[in-house]
Amino acid sequence: MISGPFGAVKEQVAGLYAQTLAERGFVTLAFDPSFTGESGGVVRNVASPDIFTEDFSAAVDAIGLLPGVDRTRIGAIGICGLSGMALTAASADSRIKAVATSAMYDMSRSMSRAHQDSYTRAQRQQVIDYLSQQRWADAESGQPALGLHEVPFDEQGRIVKGTRVLPEKLPPEADPVLTAFFNYYRTRRGFHPRSINSTTAWTATTPMAFFGFPLAAHIDMIAPRPILLVTGDKAHSRYYSDDVYQAATGPKELLVVPDADHVDLYDNLARIPFDRLDTFFKQSLA
Repeated sequence: MISGPFGAVKEQVAGLYAQTLAERGFVTLAFDPSFTGESGGVVRNVASPDIFTEDFSAAVDAIGLLPGVDRTRIGAIGICGLSGMALTAASADSRIKAVATSAMYDMSRSMSRAHQDSYTRAQRQQVIDYLSQQRWADAESGQPALGLHEVPFDEQGRIVKGTRVLPEKLPPEADPVLTAFFNYYRTRRGFHPRSINSTTAWTATTPMAFFGFPLAAHIDMIAPRPILLVTGDKAHSRYYSDDVYQAATGPKELLVVPDADHVDLYDNLARIPFDRLDTFFKQSLA
């Protein structure tokens, strides 16, 4: 079963992975995490590290009940921000016999420490205070506000707020990372009307749970089941895969795709190593 990226829907990246692997003989299930896409749950557009992890185990339930599926040969793929949930699910659910990640993000680390762990302790506290006060505002209004799940600071050290993950139009001074995400989610290439990343934002208080729930904290419990970590040599997110590779204690492989950035691993068929994913799961689930 396959899910991700964080804020995407199954008709985007996960669906491409599922379709391609199905064409290679796998029974595949691409799913939307709870509260997003066509999955149930209210409030909408809220992310939960706990529930999104449980969603992988629920996907095991669903695919394992299909006729003709061997329950002893189930694997998981987490893409981008759902990678941390896939690894966390595997650490607690031994029915997942092998797990692969692609363009991994650890959303707990990203939200609570920022890119490359760049938050100072004072900034972390400032974000916590902002989220805590936003809870009061939401409680008083009776509905959740939208906000940026990875909270940035401006040059004066003030929190930047917003109600869209990606802008309506790409600003001329956009950095390469924003440009890559925009060119996937906001253009005909990958746009989908149910995708949070394409159209809107998460609830503003979504990061609160990720401050309190470190993902992949028990990654050693995946062993002796194997892990495959796919990243790009130009991916701004590569350090997540590097660090998980160092932390994993069982069979593991770090596959760094040459000349690939983070978003190349979403839909660039010349860069996504489907041959290796095919071989990894066929060998691991044999």
